[in-house]
Amino acid sequence: MAGTQGTPGTPRVLRAMNDRAALDLLLEHGTLSRTRIGKLTGLSKPTASQLLARLEAAGLVRATGTTEGRPGPSAQLYALVPGAGYAAGLDVNQHRIRAAVADITGTVVGEHELRTGGRPGDGVVRQVTDALDGAVKAAGLTRSDVRRLVIGTPGAFDPATGRLRYASHLPGWHSPTLLEELAAVLPMPFEYENDVNLVAIAERAVGAARGHEDFVLLWNEEGLGAALVLGGRLHRGFTGGAGEVGFLPVPGTPLVRQVTKANSGGFQELAGVQSVPRIAREAGIDTPDHPYVPVASGLLARAAGAPDGPYAELLDRYAERVATGLASLVAVLDPELVVLSGDVLVAGGEPLRARVQAELADLAASRPRLVLTAVPHEPVLRGALESALAITRDEVFDTSR
Repeated sequence: MAGTQGTPGTPRVLRAMNDRAALDLLLEHGTLSRTRIGKLTGLSKPTASQLLARLEAAGLVRATGTTEGRPGPSAQLYALVPGAGYAAGLDVNQHRIRAAVADITGTVVGEHELRTGGRPGDGVVRQVTDALDGAVKAAGLTRSDVRRLVIGTPGAFDPATGRLRYASHLPGWHSPTLLEELAAVLPMPFEYENDVNLVAIAERAVGAARGHEDFVLLWNEEGLGAALVLGGRLHRGFTGGAGEVGFLPVPGTPLVRQVTKANSGGFQELAGVQSVPRIAREAGIDTPDHPYVPVASGLLARAAGAPDGPYAELLDRYAERVATGLASLVAVLDPELVVLSGDVLVAGGEPLRARVQAELADLAASRPRLVLTAVPHEPVLRGALESALAITRDEVFDTSR
């Protein structure tokens, strides 16, 4: 029947487009008056009033107060209803699962951390649900209130086999039936994504890569990884393994053979977290190896404040190693921007970034701009939430149905 489904150009679709534009503006600005919404959308005052009445009736916006301190009569302000929808994210590594729930505005309303070290590997489904339930309980919600979940893990799930690849250090996550088992117990749709890809999503949504269509994010904590954003889209590769640059062959290190086994070589050996104490000792700095991330981060943080001497030498040598691997990525991808992220790279701060930029200028044909992350706090979890919220908002903000 004509008119039962919205088609381009029909009043229903046009109203839905205006509704979404207004909701996105409220998401960006927090609160807006009817007049301001009308100006930003190009709608007349009567149409803007009808739009707000429609969105109030749908439970998507609410009146929150009035403007004050301005000439003329005060105006009613409107804001999104935070509880119009909730989304959740998980950040998984071999030691713990961090979980968070955010409302439709992106505000985190519940968090929980579940330590998993020493737990049996066959309890992954229980670990996921326990972590999620902890965050949901902290938010004062139930599982059924969450519309979408995104799980971030190292490596990537092979779409052909359902197995997690490139993450042999994550016990219990390699069962070919794991995704089906999770689907059987979770009441909401869920997606999985590589942890470094989620960092890139966070960086593009709220960080240093906002407004950039082409960039590379280099991550260094327990492992080296990269995320590749091309034309505004994550490039995951055929098996989801794009960005596993720890295996990248580079000068001065052995080739990584049989990559499914734990072995050394490639970019990980050249510039990964384990390399920093070795470089430090070569520069005359007495240092332990373990725990790798705190030791490496501490060494680079001290080096960032050293104008000369062995710590400055450490920073020079490490910057050259980072730039060596980046040069291969730049030669193939020619990105506009490179974002440095992860505790180890962030610890070196601006002095490390500047040295890597200078080294890359000598090693690469093109010269992308290097920047430090602008999402230093739990970027994997933030990316999982941003990814889940994007889909949740598409569903909740669609008033054409």
